[in-house]
Amino acid sequence: MLQNPSIPTKLEPEHNESRQCLLHAALRCFAEHGFVKTTTRMIADSAKANVAAIRYYFGDKAGIYRAAFIEPMGQPQDDIELFDDPKLTLEQALQGLYSGFIEPLKQGELVQLCTKLHMREMVEPTGLWKEEIDHGIAPYHQALVKVLCRHLQITQEDDDVHRLAICIVAQAVFLYMGREVLQAVRPGLMDSTQALDVMGERLVQYATALVNAEQQRRHMLPPAASAN
Repeated sequence: MLQNPSIPTKLEPEHNESRQCLLHAALRCFAEHGFVKTTTRMIADSAKANVAAIRYYFGDKAGIYRAAFIEPMGQPQDDIELFDDPKLTLEQALQGLYSGFIEPLKQGELVQLCTKLHMREMVEPTGLWKEEIDHGIAPYHQALVKVLCRHLQITQEDDDVHRLAICIVAQAVFLYMGREVLQAVRPGLMDSTQALDVMGERLVQYATALVNAEQQRRHMLPPAASAN
């Protein structure tokens, strides 16, 4: 189990730049080699820094691994705030939700390394993947379920609302997990900022259709029918 390191929270500009250089080097090393096979010396050499800098900013290897795993993609609450405002229309909520997926993709290599590291954590767990599920994925999913309940005008969530939430998010998750497949079957769909913006627009349209279809399905059910 990785431990939460002690990290300086306020840094001078030059210190912040040094920390970011180490963080990016660690992200690349951990994504390519995994936690076990990556050494602090390897990270320091990649960043053209010394091992003492890793101890100063991150504590130890576990500390810099945690930072590389968590920090580049931001906090889950930041993404939730993009779509959970009750004042948003369904379309606006979906636009906010998908912008949380599309905008990072415009960073190119950084998001690819983050995706690769997350996939490594799934098959070579250190404890952070469970933490990600408990404190990131689960709250995000539940926030989306509440949004869908509001727009479907239902007061009690059921299995079909959860199915709908999973399908909506799965469209965007595949852009990360299936990037190489997308590049092979249809090159160009994600090769530019404009292409990614179009993809985001289409995801909103497709997700809106999914919500509308679920709403229609519910209206056709007998009053006492269970959706589970």
